[in-house]
Amino acid sequence: MRTALTIAGSDSSGGAGIQADLKTFSALGVYGMSVITAVTAQNTCGVSAVQDISPAIISAQIEAVFSDIPVHAVKIGMVSKVETIETIAASLGRFAPRFVVLDPVMVAKSGHALIEPAAIAALRTRLFPLALLITPNIPEAETLLGEKIADVAAMERAARALYACGPRAVLVKGGHLDGEAVDVLFDGHECRHFTAPRLAARHTHGTGCTLSAAIAALLARGYLLTEAVERAKTYISGAIAHAFPLGAGVGPVHHFYDLYRKAGLDDADIR
Repeated sequence: MRTALTIAGSDSSGGAGIQADLKTFSALGVYGMSVITAVTAQNTCGVSAVQDISPAIISAQIEAVFSDIPVHAVKIGMVSKVETIETIAASLGRFAPRFVVLDPVMVAKSGHALIEPAAIAALRTRLFPLALLITPNIPEAETLLGEKIADVAAMERAARALYACGPRAVLVKGGHLDGEAVDVLFDGHECRHFTAPRLAARHTHGTGCTLSAAIAALLARGYLLTEAVERAKTYISGAIAHAFPLGAGVGPVHHFYDLYRKAGLDDADIR
């Protein structure tokens, strides 16, 4: 059994964070484990409270997993404080997992800040160099670089600039631009575009978490990076297309849409 570990925050509504990551791992045939960095009080309408987990407990969780179970890939999501980042960097430096996918989560879909300003620099200097891949969306890349990204050419420049911070590859996600949904992958040699039709979908809670978790799961299963990104993009497009209106706000994507299809179930069965 291949395994993947998510190091991220908990979403009490189940659409993003740890919960989305574990659902994604399961949907893609990987055994999921978790290290919780923060607990959020959250639903489809927004985040109302955040409680960070102490560095000692974060370190203990990582130690507990790595000391007992093989970890084939790691996904990192919400890390809101400098102390959290330093703890994760030190722990992963000890265990040196082969595949680390880092999603630099900064703002919830509702607009709630999920990282302290001082932690952004620590994220860039301490965790980026440990990552095989980082997966910023356009607003995150703009924050990291301090410049506007208005088109695909600017996405390519941003990917190259972020690559200089230490990761072995950068995927800049273009969901915030108009037109087709184009993501740009730079691996240190060339830029590659991954394109999908833009879906007129309202219910997109957890898309970033799900995509990065899917890439980690596919890397754990042995796919090369470019194929893992391509397959993960196909997976998230399907999850968005089959998303459902749970709650009064922005509902979650459907992590198990393909399993429902294979089981002969209709999406209406979960509405």
